[in-house]
Amino acid sequence: MGTTVANLKPGEKGIIKEFSSNIPPIKLLEMGCLPGNEVSLVQVAPLKDPIYINVDGSHIAIRRSMASLIELELVQDSSRI
Repeated sequence: MGTTVANLKPGEKGIIKEFSSNIPPIKLLEMGCLPGNEVSLVQVAPLKDPIYINVDGSHIAIRRSMASLIELELVQDSSRI
């Protein structure tokens, strides 16, 4: 298994590859968490759960357990180099 949304650090970005579950939760798909979409970590709640992410311009909050189902391919941010 590769990197997941739950493992992102603030400012890191990734492209959704797949879901580690055979049947991804419909709620994730409805919120725009689709393969090929870009995801970045915006903020982590004070007690580390939920996390706030940006998915193709939409900010959503999801639990870490659900975020761990979303596998990513990390993307290098050329503006940070």
